[in-house]
Parts: sequence; C-alpha cells; structure tokens
Amino acid sequence: MILEIVGILILVLLIALSIGLHELGHFLPAKHYGVKVTEFMIGFGPALWTRVKGETRYGLKAVPLGGYVRMIGMIPPAAVDTTPEAAAARGRFATMIEDAREQSLAEVGPDDADRVFYRLPVHRRVVIMLGGITMNLILATVLFSIVLVGIGLPQPSLTVGAVVACTPSAEHPTGAALPSGNCPTGTQSTPAVAAGLQRDDVITSVNGTAVTAWDDVSRQLRASGGQSVTLGITRDGSAITVPMLVASVDRPEYDELGQPTGATVASGFVGVSPGVEYVQQGWTEVPAYMWSLTSATAQALVSMPVRLYELVAQTLIGGEERAIDGPVSVVGVSRIGGQVAAMDEPLKGKIATFLGLAASLNLFLALFNLLPIPPLDGGHVAGALYEALRRSLARMRGRPDPGPVDVARLLPIAYLTAIVLVGMGVVVIWADLVKPISLG
Repeated sequence: MILEIVGILILVLLIALSIGLHELGHFLPAKHYGVKVTEFMIGFGPALWTRVKGETRYGLKAVPLGGYVRMIGMIPPAAVDTTPEAAAARGRFATMIEDAREQSLAEVGPDDADRVFYRLPVHRRVVIMLGGITMNLILATVLFSIVLVGIGLPQPSLTVGAVVACTPSAEHPTGAALPSGNCPTGTQSTPAVAAGLQRDDVITSVNGTAVTAWDDVSRQLRASGGQSVTLGITRDGSAITVPMLVASVDRPEYDELGQPTGATVASGFVGVSPGVEYVQQGWTEVPAYMWSLTSATAQALVSMPVRLYELVAQTLIGGEERAIDGPVSVVGVSRIGGQVAAMDEPLKGKIATFLGLAASLNLFLALFNLLPIPPLDGGHVAGALYEALRRSLARMRGRPDPGPVDVARLLPIAYLTAIVLVGMGVVVIWADLVKPISLG
C-alpha cells in the first residue's frame, strides 16, 4: 500500500512538472517580448498557494488537470460598433463576445498599450503559443533519451524469470496452482516443475546446441511437443544438464497482424518465462523511437472519439474488460503509477516505466495542443497565421492593412470545445474510478 501511494505521488509530481514546463514555455517568450503576464497558474479551481512577484501572481490550484498563463490583450478591440445596444441587436453570441472583450481590455492599464499580446508581430505570437508545445516535446525527448540510452529497452533474457506451476487449459489459461498447491482438474505439473528448474537459472543450450537469445530457446521448445529434450543451464555458477519431456498444449493461433484467428495449434510447452534484461540503445535510435511513438500518438488522437464511444458503450454500460490501450485520465495514469511501484520488478524497470509514462504524456500534450481549435494553442497559432495571410493578400492587392484578426468571434467555438473536453474528461475520470485499468 505504501509503495502504491509513493507511485501515485511520483506520477502526480511528473504531471505537475509537465504542466508547469508547458506554461513556462508560454511565459518565458511572452516576458522576453514585453507582454505583461498577470498570472502563472498550475491547475484549476481553488488556489492552494499563491505568491505575487513583480507584476505576476504565481500559484498552484487544487485540480491538476492543466494550467494557464494570463497575458493582457489576448482579444483586440473591435472594429465595429460594440455598444451594448448594438451587441444585443446582433444576438446572444454577440453580447457574450463583447462581454469577454470588455473584460480582456479592462486588464490593460494606461501604461500597458505597448505590452498587449495582440500588438505583437505574428511571428512573435506564434513563438509564444508554440512555446508550451516545444517544452513538452523537449521534455519528452529528454525522458525518452534517458530511458533508451541511459537505462535501455527491456528484452527477454536467457535467465528464467518465473516457473509456471501447471500446464494451461481452456478453463485455467494462466497455469496457476490451486491454494492447496495442487493443479486444477485437467492440468498437471509442468515439465519445468517436474525437472526442478528454478528462477534465476540461466539456459545455455538445448540438446547440446548453444543458444544466445530467448527466441532460440522458445522456438526449439515449441517445436518439441511430446519429445524429450536436454537443457544446459547455469545455476549458482555451476553448469548442469536437465533432461525433461516437453508437454504438448493447444495454443491460440494468431494471424500476421497479431490478431487471434479463433483456431488453436498444438505446441510444445515447458512452463518457464524469461527474465528481463535492459539493453542500452545508441543515440541514433532516439529519433526513430520518437517518430514511431509520435505516429502512434497521432493515430490515437484521430481515433479518440471512437475509443471514447467504446469506453462508454462496451465498458461502462456493457460491462466488458477495460482496454489497456484505451483513453486514460491523469487519475488513471496516477493509479497505474501506483501499480508499477508495487510490482515485483527491478528498480531500473520501475524508473524506466515512470519516465516512459511521463514522456508519453508530454508527447500527447504536445500533439493535442497542436490541434487548430480554440482555445488550444494550435487554435491561436492558426488565427495568427490567418492574420499574416490576410495582411499579405491586402498588400498584394494594394489595400490597407486589415488589422488584427478578431479572435473574440471564435469564443463560441472555444466555449463549445471546453465543454466537450470537460465532458470527455469526466467520462474518462469516472471510468478510471469505477473500472480502472489493471496491469495484472
């Protein structure tokens, strides 16, 4: 229980660090370009801690689901009549937009005319809005580099990691023994148990042929169902040979995509699983690894609506098992961190998992914020680029500068997006509470 709490706290801190660095990515260039920043907050909801330094209020809030940097002048003045009567005549949305515009302009003091966001050149606004995404990408790259180059990727080793007690069957696929220590009806002790194989034995040969990788061992044993084999092993520094009769069991058959076909195939079974060794990768492997995960993350974003529907229809309503690769909230990620901390795994493996989770989260945040939808960072970038295009076309046609794009008109879309995101968050958090993902 203590280890689970420690794991949850570690993930919460890593999430807070990711949010803080994202907001710092906006804050630093904004200050560099002279924009007045009034707030730098991590989290939403009630404030847990605040401190005013200079013209900025820094703070931590109770709900660690994001953060924000408040810059003055995010919404430019309107180029049309914005009196309450005119806004009311145009409709409810117009009134809502003008209320937001007034609140934004109210933050601009007499000496702040040159420190508002909308007056910056387009390229500077793009730099500020991409700063958070850049921070997330940098942090993801650093963390993945530590995992790949410093720790290494897990690969099956020739060391026996576990010995299965009983041969598997359709009713007892795990091969676990009963509480009494006996095997369930229809199963029997595995060849590994009968031959006295032990955890941490190192397999060196099969039938006198030296092996250098676990795949060599697995391939030969699977092809030897019903036959006698002799394993060469090293135990406590001594080399011994272990004869055994390989069992034959029916295993599920999979297609070339790794999907079950529904058929079974007879295969040799001994009852050992490999241990894990961490093989350090070269620096040149980092870009390829990042690209692979970026592609997978982009595909996950595209399929998010479908996965959310499956989460509700199949899991929360249908009662099916939770997909381990489905949507997960910060609550679920933190619970996974607790499970990782409590597992009987080497410390190196736990550290790699924590860093990998944090790196994956930062990669997801970066790609998600790139979506050209307000109020996401990508929405602000799209607005700035549209403004640059509009000004270029005006110059080419010899027309006057059309001025800043009135981003206030996009507020209804921003509010709708926020409502959708909150709804999605509530669904996933609820799923993480009532039917959390289990790593087994």
